[in-house]
Amino acid sequence: MSKARGGAATAKSLAAGRNDTRGASSRGEIVYAALRAEIREGKLAPGDRLREAEIARRLHVSRTPVREALKRLQSDGLAAFSQPKGLTVAELSASQVADLYAMREVLAAAAARFAAEHASDLEIESLKHLAAQHGWVKTPEQASFNDRQIDRAIAEAAHNVYLLKALNVLQDAVSLLGRTTYAVPGRIKAGQAEIAAIVQAIADRDPDEAERAARRHIRAAGAVRMSMWLGKMSNESR
Repeated sequence: MSKARGGAATAKSLAAGRNDTRGASSRGEIVYAALRAEIREGKLAPGDRLREAEIARRLHVSRTPVREALKRLQSDGLAAFSQPKGLTVAELSASQVADLYAMREVLAAAAARFAAEHASDLEIESLKHLAAQHGWVKTPEQASFNDRQIDRAIAEAAHNVYLLKALNVLQDAVSLLGRTTYAVPGRIKAGQAEIAAIVQAIADRDPDEAERAARRHIRAAGAVRMSMWLGKMSNESR
């Protein structure tokens, strides 16, 4: 969905919200949800400026609910002030990237272990189907999308509501990483093998191997991510 179409859809929601007793608070919630979705979907990238007036115009609202939404994004760590740009979509430092992947490893490992222990036969068949699809992806964007689908399926197969909530919160931070690691040559093929190993361990009902495979996958992705980050910093310093 384009930003224009997204703005139109949001405008309809906001129009309905005007009749809500919560008034401006309701509209602020809708604007917040719209901006958060744009960050998650990559339509707003790390470093992009968040101009109050431009957002209000695009979403067909006054500046008051936009201001409320931007404050929430800052509170969530999704937006930050930087000089000379002003308020932008947050950009992660090297230490934050490392911390994020450390937490991703912990949660992904737990999800894979629990899925191996609790997944239904139908959930395992669904995981096998998604893993097979990964072998047919052609672009980094397709690979990233399918990877997220697999991550979600594993988390749901774990049947642990608290783990699912933690992974959902972490996804906001993952959105701030920028371009997918699958853009690096060879990463799609390597990722395919790593994902296949995770799914096979879950299908074999082997929690220990599922956890190990998940950790290997996240560590490999993290190493590629740090290489991308260092390359970006090197280019910007020239």
